[in-house]
Amino acid sequence: MAALKPSDLMTLEAYHKYIKASKPELIAHKRLRTVRLGEHFTLLFEDETTIRYQIQEMLRIEKIFDEEGIQSELDAYNPLIPDGTNWKATMLIEYADVNERQRELARLVGVEHRMFVDVEGHGRVYAIADEDLERSTDEKTSAVHFMRFEFDASTRAALLAGAGVKIGCDHKNYPMHIEVTAETLANLVKDIRA
Repeated sequence: MAALKPSDLMTLEAYHKYIKASKPELIAHKRLRTVRLGEHFTLLFEDETTIRYQIQEMLRIEKIFDEEGIQSELDAYNPLIPDGTNWKATMLIEYADVNERQRELARLVGVEHRMFVDVEGHGRVYAIADEDLERSTDEKTSAVHFMRFEFDASTRAALLAGAGVKIGCDHKNYPMHIEVTAETLANLVKDIRA
């Protein structure tokens, strides 16, 4: 999947018109690519559509219209588009109460490296997290992580052939996994090439 280029983006004026009509469709697309793991973890599996939307929103919010600013946003977000051998996700760790959030982020140090995709018959593929910069310290993890799940050829073939998938975490303070729904899995498999 190719990186987005400036010519792939709309002008601010065109985007303003487009988003009024298309926002419900974009929200539905993001919802389909979202996996909730328990009450506190949300993984949004990114693709060209979600990243294009994120870039357009950043350009709109920041009122960026110069070539350098546009290229800067593209450079920041293009690495989050899957390239055919992987799934890429933004993981949010969410606790409404600030004190509980601080306490739990301290208890969850290293959790980003304990996230996995378990493809039926192929075992766990652990996340490669925060490749752009370290987001955790020895005292606490971040509430936002960017991760890549890299699949070898046989695992990709299994995904394309319809293997079931579980997504989970085996951190000692948040052990959990869920089966990915058929609808979400069908959408995610579109990111994979043989």
